[in-house]
Amino acid sequence: MIHSLFLINASGDIFLEKHWKSVVSRSVCDYFFEAQERASEAENVPPVIPTPHHYLLSVYRHKIFFVAVIQSEVPPLFVIEFLHRVVDTFQDYFGVCSEVMIKDNVVVVYEVLEEMLDNGFPLATESNILKELIKPPTILRTVVNTITGSTNVGDQLPTGQLSVVPWRRTGVKYTNNEAYFDVIEEIDAIIDKSGSTITAEIQGVIDACVKLTGMPDLTLSFMNPRLLDDVSFHPCVRFKRWESERILSFIPPDGNFRLLSYHVSAQNLVAIPVYVKHNISFRDSSSLGRFEITVGPKQTMGKTVEGVMVTSQMPKGVLNMTLTPSQGTHIFDPVTKLLSWDVGKINPQKLPSLKGSMTLQAGTSKPDENPTINLQFKIQQLAISGLKVNRLDMYGEKYKPFKGIKYMTKAGKFQVRT
Repeated sequence: MIHSLFLINASGDIFLEKHWKSVVSRSVCDYFFEAQERASEAENVPPVIPTPHHYLLSVYRHKIFFVAVIQSEVPPLFVIEFLHRVVDTFQDYFGVCSEVMIKDNVVVVYEVLEEMLDNGFPLATESNILKELIKPPTILRTVVNTITGSTNVGDQLPTGQLSVVPWRRTGVKYTNNEAYFDVIEEIDAIIDKSGSTITAEIQGVIDACVKLTGMPDLTLSFMNPRLLDDVSFHPCVRFKRWESERILSFIPPDGNFRLLSYHVSAQNLVAIPVYVKHNISFRDSSSLGRFEITVGPKQTMGKTVEGVMVTSQMPKGVLNMTLTPSQGTHIFDPVTKLLSWDVGKINPQKLPSLKGSMTLQAGTSKPDENPTINLQFKIQQLAISGLKVNRLDMYGEKYKPFKGIKYMTKAGKFQVRT
């Protein structure tokens, strides 16, 4: 299965390595560095790189490459899912998953990785179980460990490991019983010059934070469950019940977890929440060009579009840009030719626009193609697919919990061609 794991930062330094079976030389990462050089961006590095004696499987998150080395044939998605689980565990343990945080807690990192894999095979990947095995670092615990020479390793085996629900420990008690669910959807889209949708799809997740006493049994039902394609569940969900009734029935883990992830790819179901009006023109004989863009909301059910950020990679022939935004701030980098416009919140009564001129290199021909516009945005209290939670019920316990559902839509790779 997985022989070794290398953590590589953005500048190409291996700052942590862990070996489970046999020690694999760092030189195996040279194949990864070659692929990294060929890729224009970090996200474009191939996730699977074959080498003469190994396969390198990687994920890129929080500006760190997590590179797993395997020697035999294994399902690649199995390894990639495990790497994502490692990142999520670090985030849960340390608050953020960054190079500095990993280096500061290197002992805990090695202890956690040792528990997550046994001889290269995944063993304990549930955050709740791991926290009983390896206590999360606190300032007090770090001081005590330094003075006494003890470690964060727990004294006894987690109670959940011995039960039929290994993701939940026994004897959980809370004074406030609450269950919160976040429906988060990310829309990836390519819009053509005329405003028509070339491709659009939604990746969605339901993240839960459940703090309930005892061993509650929850059911979650949706108004329109048929929307969901390609659904992936947490192991706690009873799949037979979902197949027959389209209801999520589960005994939840204690704390934070991802209940399910889903995909909506039918073109007619994907509403595009923003539009961009653009007029970008380059003249043949002149060294000046015109640049105008306006951003507006569309199909947002009256919800506010906020956190809007527009970026565009301008052609190499553009020397400078003189632009005036109606709101927000903009920056044009003459070296990288990247234009960034931080719009903020869109007011439907007064749409934000960015207008001005471009100075082109003298004597060069008109650029072959117009730049593409990339958008980032988020909309609170809206699931753009139309997914709605109908009700959440609890069985097996007498108390009444506090329940809350929150929706959010944000842009993934949202591109407008001009």
